[in-house]
Amino acid sequence: MSEKFQTNKRQQRVRSSLRKKSNGRLRLSVFRSNKNIYAQIIDDKLGKTLVSASSLEIKTKSEGGNAKKESAVITGKTIAERATSAGIKEVVFDRGRYLYHGRVKALADAAREAGLVF
Repeated sequence: MSEKFQTNKRQQRVRSSLRKKSNGRLRLSVFRSNKNIYAQIIDDKLGKTLVSASSLEIKTKSEGGNAKKESAVITGKTIAERATSAGIKEVVFDRGRYLYHGRVKALADAAREAGLVF
């Protein structure tokens, strides 16, 4: 099987289990590229993105080599602040095809600290 097929299969497996467990809650979806990280809060019933944030909006420079992780933390705080201002408290975390480790975990932890519940 090709790598693209396997990643799509993993992503669909994660999302199908989220649909079963979500109980109508909104979905916090994460996309991670080599340079940036993106987060969206999506209402699957309406098929609309309600709130979004990305590391493209943030300019971070660190000398320790953790600029990517720091931008993920700031993106997590930003998405949580925008969600609470929009009246969103509880979401389901959709890590997609990525492991819950590194930048994805940093974004999730920062969003939890800033007030989102998942």
